[in-house]
Amino acid sequence: MNVEANEELNQPLGGNQMPRFGGNATMMRLPAQETAAGLDACFVGVPLDIGTSNRSGTRFGPRAMRAESAMLRPFNMATGAAPFSEMQVADIGDVAINTFDLKKSIELIAEAYRQILSHGVIPLTLGGDHTLTYPILRAVAERHGPVALIHIDAHSDTNDEMFGEKIAHGTPFRRAVEDKLLINDKVFQIGLRGTGYAPDDFEWGRSRGFTVVQAHECWHKSLSPLMADIRVRIGDAPVYLTFDIDGLDPAFAPGTGTVEVGGLTSMQGLEIVRGCAGLNLVGGDLVEVSPPYDTSGNTALLGANLLYEMLCVLPRKSKS
Repeated sequence: MNVEANEELNQPLGGNQMPRFGGNATMMRLPAQETAAGLDACFVGVPLDIGTSNRSGTRFGPRAMRAESAMLRPFNMATGAAPFSEMQVADIGDVAINTFDLKKSIELIAEAYRQILSHGVIPLTLGGDHTLTYPILRAVAERHGPVALIHIDAHSDTNDEMFGEKIAHGTPFRRAVEDKLLINDKVFQIGLRGTGYAPDDFEWGRSRGFTVVQAHECWHKSLSPLMADIRVRIGDAPVYLTFDIDGLDPAFAPGTGTVEVGGLTSMQGLEIVRGCAGLNLVGGDLVEVSPPYDTSGNTALLGANLLYEMLCVLPRKSKS
């Protein structure tokens, strides 16, 4: 299949135009622009790691994923998606967080996403630690109302506090429920596992209506049937997709801060994202890539690929 590039739409810089180790340091070497004006979808970085509780370093995640994304090409050979032939996409850079104040950073992120969403664009976020999903959901819910959520993670991130703090990378979905940002019976947490302090670590979400699919329930099987069921249950509701890279087994994604054994495979991660095709996705993120623990760059490469796959399943709203 030969897909013609639409000359009116932004295209990634090809490997035959510029060696992949050169060129722009943007996601997929796309054109950069300062705002989301005129776009259907955008990539945006949130270089945050002051919400982490163990190994830090996710502030470098957006930069690393952009670097590794130079290997990505515009046509999806598995699904047939050609997003750059149908949508106007650019990299709009990073949110300027306050690296010394997490609470101020939350407000800065929320306001940045209000501005992004005001252009009618679908943002795909390069994280950054998982704290960032909370302010993004605040901005998303202001525009779309409460949303369904597909959440891939080793951890439920529904803690009430961490070290006495209400805001951290282990608390975003507790805060989101309290703020009525989610459609609770359309929240799906996939890949949860590991040790805990008490059953409430996972049961809190279930008690609020979440569907929790623990990692061991996914072992040795395709997740395509699970995603088919999730699509039916979500229907046409607006949905946000949040993918913590530690949802995958550390054999595939060692470069993260809170690794847990027995996780999902990279193939299952692709099945989950590809299984979102047809949903009313209003945003997504890939979080918790920590380059200091990613000596090969493979975790960042996997994160970049998953973000590209998210782009491939977005609702088509081309301005061409």
